[in-house]
Amino acid sequence: MPEELKKLLQQVHNGITIFDFDGKSVPCIILEERKYDELLSKVAGKSLSIDTDLNILQDGKGHVFVEVTFTFSQGGIVEKILVNANKDILFFQSLAKTSMLAISSPKSSYGKDNVFMIQLPKPEKAEDALKIIERGLKQSEIS
Repeated sequence: MPEELKKLLQQVHNGITIFDFDGKSVPCIILEERKYDELLSKVAGKSLSIDTDLNILQDGKGHVFVEVTFTFSQGGIVEKILVNANKDILFFQSLAKTSMLAISSPKSSYGKDNVFMIQLPKPEKAEDALKIIERGLKQSEIS
């Protein structure tokens, strides 16, 4: 296994899930409790926007990772999460379908309480990202 692939695998965020929210599968990133509480304390009750970028990393051999970057307009928060698209493709399929993303803590009841929801302003960006991810994953079938 190439060294760079090993490094990426070590950096992958494990708290990736999907939960049911009013009949829709919503992708969710679970942050460590302390980090989640800190984030909420900085943005709670404030009007804010969140720029969400999906930076797709692939090696042409079917390994696809996505660095999800959240830049909050309040609180000086920039959060980067690395997701292994090979393992969590449903996360990106749900994101493209709903244009919603949740951030939660390990102690939350997903879809019920203490969940921070983000509505993506440009659904087509998630759809375009999914197409790129799926093309990258198909490289393993060709290689």
